[in-house]
Amino acid sequence: VQLQASGGGLVQAGGSLKLSCAASGITFDDHTVAWFRQAPGKEREGVLSISGVDGSTSYADSVKGRFRISSDSAKNMLYLQMNSLKPEDTAVYYCAAAFGHAPPLVFVARHYDYWGQGTLVTVSS
Repeated sequence: VQLQASGGGLVQAGGSLKLSCAASGITFDDHTVAWFRQAPGKEREGVLSISGVDGSTSYADSVKGRFRISSDSAKNMLYLQMNSLKPEDTAVYYCAAAFGHAPPLVFVARHYDYWGQGTLVTVSS
């Protein structure tokens, strides 16, 4: 199983960025996939998730209304559209996958079996 995140970069506050995650060895239809992020000196936190089993989504309060998660099962691709970016969104962003329905605590990292390598997003003020 391999997850490959890409699309990170430097963007000004208020700007937008779209991250992608290419998956191989799993199918999104029977997995829950999520984006996590880790800022320097902080713990990894869950941002958004989407279940390929039932389509349910979860959003962290900090990104509601600004970020959107989507997936393309045919291409086995996961996307994170980030709008109205803030300096506090600066972090390494990881995609992750867990088999089956979204876990009860969907943003607990240990519930996910597979992880991408991360892509750095830097938002300048």
